[in-house]
Amino acid sequence: MWETAFGVANLLALVMWAALILLPRWPALMAAILYLGIGLLCLAYALGLVGILTGTLDPVGGGEAGMDFGSIEGVRSIFASDGGVTVGWIHYLAFDLFVGLWIARDADAKGFSRFVQAPVLLATFLAGPLGLFVWLVVRERRARASGRWQ
Repeated sequence: MWETAFGVANLLALVMWAALILLPRWPALMAAILYLGIGLLCLAYALGLVGILTGTLDPVGGGEAGMDFGSIEGVRSIFASDGGVTVGWIHYLAFDLFVGLWIARDADAKGFSRFVQAPVLLATFLAGPLGLFVWLVVRERRARASGRWQ
């Protein structure tokens, strides 16, 4: 079950990233990325997390012990099962795609070409916070000049 969920989530994210990077930014496409891509990943995350917390889908993190985010050992134990890894990975996929969508919208609003956007989006897809950091550096001068900091 977890292997299937992992594969489906990866495929969904990959399709959404490819659309975001390669296709024209039609309003319907952007809505699909937000609601079908990010929304479904968030739903899968929520269902998986509840399943793990209750012990219904995966005993790791469930039961009396609960989840321990206060130590490396506690976090390691959460990721010690296929369910924990899958839910954690879906968390990354959803947030990175959300950040990529924000970058694309921000870049379009500030007039950056798709040639500038593509490598930043690819960096965000491959290493989320790195791509976000690169975007924050790239956009800074134009954002300051336009007075649009949002």
